[in-house]
Amino acid sequence: MEMAKPVGRAAASHKYDILSALMAFALSQDKHRQRQVTRMMSLITTRYNWQRDELSMGQEAIAALWSCDVRTVKREIAKLQAIGWLVMKRRGARGRVSVYGIDFSRMMDDTRPAWPNIGQDFVERMDPTRTEPRATNVVALRQVAAPVSNGSLWAEVQAFLHGADRATYSAWFHGMTEVERHEGWLILSAPTKFHATYVETHLMARLMRAIRTIDPTIAGVRIEG
Repeated sequence: MEMAKPVGRAAASHKYDILSALMAFALSQDKHRQRQVTRMMSLITTRYNWQRDELSMGQEAIAALWSCDVRTVKREIAKLQAIGWLVMKRRGARGRVSVYGIDFSRMMDDTRPAWPNIGQDFVERMDPTRTEPRATNVVALRQVAAPVSNGSLWAEVQAFLHGADRATYSAWFHGMTEVERHEGWLILSAPTKFHATYVETHLMARLMRAIRTIDPTIAGVRIEG
């Protein structure tokens, strides 16, 4: 599941959705997990820079926020990194504090079991490709067969995406083609501009994880539509 970057016109609703998912997930867990998620939420609401995807806060300041000691902060930050919620961007040095990013896609995947506790409308809004089927006259999207490998990077990435989630692959990744690789960037082509925009907005983090799993040297991806 991929979250749109919480900036622009829909920023406020995206932020509330993330915090709602975290809240519902915390309330469904034991007291230790609840405290961990609450601490994560406090970092997001007080110090996270949404525009730059940066969380920069000294350990002493975090300890004050969490009402604990610095040793606890170090231990909790390490745990948040281990589960993939916090991602080190720049390690602190020469008196400067470390800078972290937040993997909201991983966070939302982890909180998914608690989404129904918020409501079916939340489930459908967060991940429309995974909603339960309803009685309807609309024909469901056909799930395509696994891609045939031709030795190219994109073919291998497609196979990876197909294996991870056939429905999403069939709807969004199957129709995309590789244009070229240029200076570490993978250039892809989507059938329409809307298609390209949707993938960039909702599925880019998943796409980048798949690409870097196959080829870690890829710096980024651009989608033309």
